[in-house]
Amino acid sequence: MNSRQFLRPTLKTLAVLTAASLTVGAASAATNAGGTISNVTWEDILNDDKTPGDVLSYGLGVKAQRFSPLKQINAQTVSQLVPAWSFSFGGEKQRGQEAQALVRDGVIYVSASYSRFFAIDARTGKRLWAYEHRLPDDIRPCCDVVNRGAAIYGDKIFFGTLDAAVVALDRKTGKVVWREKFGDHKVGYTMTGAPTIVKDQKSGKVLLVHGSSGDEFGVVGWLFARDPDTGKEVWARPLVEGHMGRLDGKDSTTTGDAKAPSWPDDPNSPTGKVEAWSHGGGAPWQSASFDVENNTVVIGAGNPAPWNTWKRTAKGDDPRNWDSLFTSGQAYVDASTGELKGFYQHTPNDAWDFSGNNSVILFEYKDPRTGKAVKASAHADRNGFFFVTDREKLAKGAGYPNKPTSLIGAWPFVDGITWAKGFDIETGKPIENDNRPPEPKEGEDKGASIFVSPPFLGGTNWHPMSYSPDTGLFYIPANHWAMDYWTEHLTYKPGSAYLGQGFRIKRLFDDHVGILRAIDPKTGKIAWEHKEQFPLWAGTLTTAGGLVFTGTSDGYVKAFDAKNGKELWSFQTGSGVVSVPITWEMDGEQYVGIQSGYGGAVPLWGGDMAELTKQVTQGGSMWVFKLPKVARR
Repeated sequence: MNSRQFLRPTLKTLAVLTAASLTVGAASAATNAGGTISNVTWEDILNDDKTPGDVLSYGLGVKAQRFSPLKQINAQTVSQLVPAWSFSFGGEKQRGQEAQALVRDGVIYVSASYSRFFAIDARTGKRLWAYEHRLPDDIRPCCDVVNRGAAIYGDKIFFGTLDAAVVALDRKTGKVVWREKFGDHKVGYTMTGAPTIVKDQKSGKVLLVHGSSGDEFGVVGWLFARDPDTGKEVWARPLVEGHMGRLDGKDSTTTGDAKAPSWPDDPNSPTGKVEAWSHGGGAPWQSASFDVENNTVVIGAGNPAPWNTWKRTAKGDDPRNWDSLFTSGQAYVDASTGELKGFYQHTPNDAWDFSGNNSVILFEYKDPRTGKAVKASAHADRNGFFFVTDREKLAKGAGYPNKPTSLIGAWPFVDGITWAKGFDIETGKPIENDNRPPEPKEGEDKGASIFVSPPFLGGTNWHPMSYSPDTGLFYIPANHWAMDYWTEHLTYKPGSAYLGQGFRIKRLFDDHVGILRAIDPKTGKIAWEHKEQFPLWAGTLTTAGGLVFTGTSDGYVKAFDAKNGKELWSFQTGSGVVSVPITWEMDGEQYVGIQSGYGGAVPLWGGDMAELTKQVTQGGSMWVFKLPKVARR
């Protein structure tokens, strides 16, 4: 069975389920239950990591470190954590719940599957209002009908929808303030990641930044900045070389070289480029970090399209001679103009769908060799390597073609990597093994199957890691698995899967798939690890209480000692946990919140994971925990 045959039934099933949602109304009648709604300012967002009374950004701060200064719940008290309440998202739309919630003025704002949104009383779990986006029946979600979260600013909440739009809702009522379409959902554009609020340090304008999704359908990925009050586009940046950007509604500059030298010429193509250049992927479908000092939006760029690397390589050439810029890497974009300032590519001419969208965390550390402070970025990639890069250099142009690398270190954070031995620090390039799926031989329908680890699902995936400035460690929710991989013939057709490769997910070890690991960014040393039988598909959260929180695919919320990885507490939610935990303080008490509801990419792809994932029941709920009063004394 080829990959397109495998994918189409899944897409058809999702389309049928989506069509059923059209019978439900858009927004319910809304009330605020008497609460006070205060406008969120840029200063509130800038200080999100220091003000635990609310959660105002995806990442708990503009650096996306996912660290909270709260310590009421700590290594000594966490064992007594109990549910305060749970809230059901309701209906039959119980697919994957992958969101990170926001909290403001005693209200939890959280998105759910099928482009739904809820405002919930944080004290009682009572629904204040709900919004259900009316989806067409021809959406093209690649990897489940998920939504990963929202942005908040002023009196509005913002989130993306599966039909390639961004919606602004009134925080008090849930009514639509504006809606802006950014792409044609019929050809594969969609949106699953949470938007980000930034402030252009030159003009003083606050911007709503968001990306597009759709690499698996051969669309070109775009990063957008909008006026949060009106939704009007300020700038737009494509992340495939040779495509033209926009500023204030007019053409601005080409991304990279207008001749796209990292994509080979095809004299038989009407465009003068290989077909893939016109459908090159690179979608920045996850959420951005923001380097305030350098006025730079930092975001991961998605995989090139198609997956088949030979369709992006000059005939008869070595695919390692081509890069397919600016895909599968971390992009540094000027907040004022949308110009691409710097770039580091994790996987040149990516042949494995390793992408590069996983969170890019901004942090500082002291170089043990020189004693100097380093302003760095950290990224755990689907390709299995943990990268530390110099964000100061990247904001000033490093990593762009013919410029010095910004790479400080690249270390494996999972075992069994087959595609590369490591990275050359001087050039920033991978030291590749011979592990690219070969072309089909003449007369054959597909190429020879090869064994690859990590698989396209990654050493880690979209689920964000976290950082603790107290321990100096990063906490990566990772997986040990592999795949059989082979190339296939393909032709681009709008709205159809554009892969050119087939696969089967395989086990790497008998005793576990999930592996939570703590890594030292100065040395790449694994400080501790914790194994899980099921895949890990939830993000992590760290606290000043010395804890790491995450969820497991078999339904548990868990807390670990941040220093040694000892499991200190767990709670069974009734469905797989594939979301992102948060914590906040209210009325003198610390709360922890997380969504439960199994779905996402893993159960869609089966293979050796099928026996595991079919054990997990469906669900869709928000859980909130706190300490009993006696435990807080």
